[in-house]
Amino acid sequence: MFQAAAGKTQQVAQLERRVHVANGQLGVGIVGSGMISEFQAKAIGDLDNAVVTGFFDRIPELAASRAEQFGKKSYAVLEELLGDDEVDIVSICTPSGSHLEPSLAAAAAGKHVMVEKPVEVTTERIDQIIEACRENGVTLGAIFPRRFFETSRLLKDAVDSGRFGTLSLGDVAIKWFRDQAYYDQGGWRGTWKLDGGGALMNQGIHGIDLVQWIMGGVETVCGHVATVAHERIEVEDVATATVRYRNGALGVIEGTTAAWPGSKIRIEISGTAGNVVMEDETIVQWEFAEACDEDAEIIEKYGPREGLSGGGAADAKAIDTEGHRRQFEDFCTAIQTGAEPYCVGLDGRAAVSVITSIYRSAREGRVVEVD
Repeated sequence: MFQAAAGKTQQVAQLERRVHVANGQLGVGIVGSGMISEFQAKAIGDLDNAVVTGFFDRIPELAASRAEQFGKKSYAVLEELLGDDEVDIVSICTPSGSHLEPSLAAAAAGKHVMVEKPVEVTTERIDQIIEACRENGVTLGAIFPRRFFETSRLLKDAVDSGRFGTLSLGDVAIKWFRDQAYYDQGGWRGTWKLDGGGALMNQGIHGIDLVQWIMGGVETVCGHVATVAHERIEVEDVATATVRYRNGALGVIEGTTAAWPGSKIRIEISGTAGNVVMEDETIVQWEFAEACDEDAEIIEKYGPREGLSGGGAADAKAIDTEGHRRQFEDFCTAIQTGAEPYCVGLDGRAAVSVITSIYRSAREGRVVEVD
């Protein structure tokens, strides 16, 4: 009889939570109180359907400082955050190679999980997170703010609708700059264990995710990596790779943190009936053999213009919160309506798979098939 009563109480609690999720603001508990937690908190603060509940960090002083900044609570231990009934979503903002454990704990606690890029530093660890969320019936999201740029979606739609004819090339160049102090100030940066890689895994993943998503996935890669400009790091600060996409097109990936003063991420998609060049949120070229009425409007609205952020090319803090705001809004709306988010955990796996395949190709000196 006690078990039956306990089960009924749990059912009532679940019903109350569903009502709360559907009608109110979702509570977001942030794990990790470094730089990106500030951007997330600001983005969530601009939403009607979500609110930050508080912060946890393994260094209590960091969590307390971030909590004071935003007027929120500071959790002394992770279990306290996971046991908070006001927390519906746990957002993971720890160093890249330490996303697994808090993600598994959050899923086991019945919390939805949002993870900063990369979801984890190997596909095996990402698979554990995906499986844990599936088993516990919670939603997993992967942070890729650039998928929420209007220009990114326009380009994706143009590819999917066949405007390029036969796709021939899909190139991306992430030529950013980070000085030595950037790597020295954080003990985890530039390490295989916690950073998972260098210019590709930490910085280049933004552009790599975009181009593989837009082109429909990568089949094989052939890569080269090197450390040419920084000291005391285990990973690469420059890398190149040639790729073959699943649709048969070819492409080139370039990534570096040793290109002063840093440039916008440049993506160029080419086909037998069109060519588009995009630099961050700016469309530099938008030409198709068969023009549409919307083309002139797209160039007018998204062509070169002033007032856009630097995109983090030279300064990791030089980004705005709009991409994060749009992604959290979409994630929360999906949870409230029972839909699937625009960018799910499996999407986060794809970019990491490309990058780790490039690393493997460079080590083994051969073409590698992407998982």
